[in-house]
Amino acid sequence: MRLTTKILAAVAICASALAAFAQESVIRKNLMERLPNLPKIDEITKSSMPGLFEVRVGGTDVFYTDAEGNYLIQGNLIDTKAKRNLTEERIAKLTEIDFDALPIKDAFTIVRGNGKRKVAVFEDPNCGYCKRFERDLQNVNNVTVYMFLYPILGPSSTERSKNIWCAKDRAKAWTDWMVKDADAPAGTCDTAALTRNVEFGKKHKITGTPTLIFADGNRVPGAIGAAQVEKFLAEVK
Repeated sequence: MRLTTKILAAVAICASALAAFAQESVIRKNLMERLPNLPKIDEITKSSMPGLFEVRVGGTDVFYTDAEGNYLIQGNLIDTKAKRNLTEERIAKLTEIDFDALPIKDAFTIVRGNGKRKVAVFEDPNCGYCKRFERDLQNVNNVTVYMFLYPILGPSSTERSKNIWCAKDRAKAWTDWMVKDADAPAGTCDTAALTRNVEFGKKHKITGTPTLIFADGNRVPGAIGAAQVEKFLAEVK
């Protein structure tokens, strides 16, 4: 009797898997035929909303469709009961960056106090929000900041980033500019790290500055205040 129950359960699982595969195949076939310019489909899965399927393309881009791929929806799926943006949460998970995998060699460090807590920041020196953020960040102590120069706002950003990267004391040159508006002198050195930073950021969908990455992988876009930085640092286990 027990063996029969196990066999029936296994058959049910196989049948469910086959049905899911068939469903995915129908959606994939219809979307590819009808939307030839759609990027390669990476994955099709059931969403939290009955009858709605998530279509993941380009690694981290999310769309939604019906069971036959007759409609394609671009936008946020909101759980109104839980008051959660499910799409935002999903993309955050897909774009999560392992802190230990960050290319630290392409950053410089700013250490305050004992430096035990860690955060990585991607910033453009010409970003006004970054300047505001940096002035607030002066109030956060006992932290090591891994600063990734991320010049995405034009040629002037690239030039200023090169000068800071080539400075004898990068941390001082950065702080002087961001907090005191004192430009770093022109410098010459190997600035390939800046190109690698931009490539890394594009790969991981870092589209704005500042973007913060905490040691637990938590990624926070925008110029948050010192109190919020402290909150995220405290949450790192």
